[in-house]
Amino acid sequence: MKCLNLAIATALALPFAASLAMAEDPKPGDAPAAPAKWSDTIKLGAQVEFGIAGNPSGPSDNLNYGNLFTDRANEPVMNQALLSITRPIDPKATDYDIGFKLQGMYGTDSRYTHFARLWDKVTRSRYQPDIVEASVTAHTPWLTTGGVDIQAGLWPSPLGFETIDASTNPFYSHSYIFNFGLPFKHSGINAVIHATDQLDVTLGVTAGNQTIPGMDNNGSAAFLGGFKYTMLGGNLSVIALTHIGPENASRAIAPLDAGKYNRAYNDVVVAWKATDALTFTTELNYIREDLGSIQPSGIKNAEGYGIAQYVAYALNDKLTLNGRAEAFADTRSFFVAAFPTAQGPARALEGYSYPSVTGTGHNLYGALTAGVTYKPALPGWADGVTMLVRPEARVDNVMSGNARYNAGKDRTGVTLSADIVLTY
Repeated sequence: MKCLNLAIATALALPFAASLAMAEDPKPGDAPAAPAKWSDTIKLGAQVEFGIAGNPSGPSDNLNYGNLFTDRANEPVMNQALLSITRPIDPKATDYDIGFKLQGMYGTDSRYTHFARLWDKVTRSRYQPDIVEASVTAHTPWLTTGGVDIQAGLWPSPLGFETIDASTNPFYSHSYIFNFGLPFKHSGINAVIHATDQLDVTLGVTAGNQTIPGMDNNGSAAFLGGFKYTMLGGNLSVIALTHIGPENASRAIAPLDAGKYNRAYNDVVVAWKATDALTFTTELNYIREDLGSIQPSGIKNAEGYGIAQYVAYALNDKLTLNGRAEAFADTRSFFVAAFPTAQGPARALEGYSYPSVTGTGHNLYGALTAGVTYKPALPGWADGVTMLVRPEARVDNVMSGNARYNAGKDRTGVTLSADIVLTY
């Protein structure tokens, strides 16, 4: 889901000789438009998201447990300010085409999306800079009629339904699966083979989750692969992707060799557009860490698995109702955590000690979220500016395990949140 949507308008008209003989003399107004120059298709974009995750219980640690990007209780924040420059390629291209995307971010979300050792210690503030993407994509007419798209550089992970980009999500808060069951970003090379009109196959090699060659936290590569299959004229799609490779920092498990212990992220997203207004999306997730925890009896695996069901109903082109029900199990309290300090997530990624809040033993988490997405008209605003307003109510619960919400006092947590996203 998180795959690039790459687009450019290129039209060439080469009439057949026989057609020329039959055609009428061209009129001045009938001349075909000249194809756009490569530089004319470069686009500049900007986006900003502000929000607040209200917690009626007012936890003493100011944390909304079970959330990462909306973890600050009752504190208004600027989650992200994005600037991007892109030159997308034509997904229908039949010849070679080159595109690129460079996107930077500043805000509280950057605490969790850093590549290891890249801008992750610029400041101790919760507001931090980050490079979301710096990639080049080439379309080639290789192997199949649809060709192959090859992407290299730094880019958001294609695994999962939700994304780092706030404007493409149904809710302000993220699911447990997105927060704890998926990688956020990769560096490396990735190919999408358009095998048929219905089937795309993904194959790639990365440095891991949020790591860069030469700055990797364990120096080992990872595999990325899977497929997307579309049916019913595009109204039903299945995306199944896996990412497998070592993710633990070498210094964190010395003298053990971090490169020997893999983490496997596996994710399936099934989206069904039942009617023009009603869409159902189901996400299934399984994550396994070979180096889950070190016990006297040896190394024990940690597993996480979850399901999230989304439903969206568009009342009109301005108002959509959204719902999400999810459950996520963390068998050894290895994946689900909260970070009280601004640099905690970056330190964890690099294998340093860091303060965190976790459960103990096996925990099964559940959450219900209901909200709306409102897209108001903006008369008098600059052309191309859009706004999303997304209020939501969310209830989290530890269905089995120890109390974790509201500074560990409650088995249930409630948040009433809202954000505004402006995009140009």
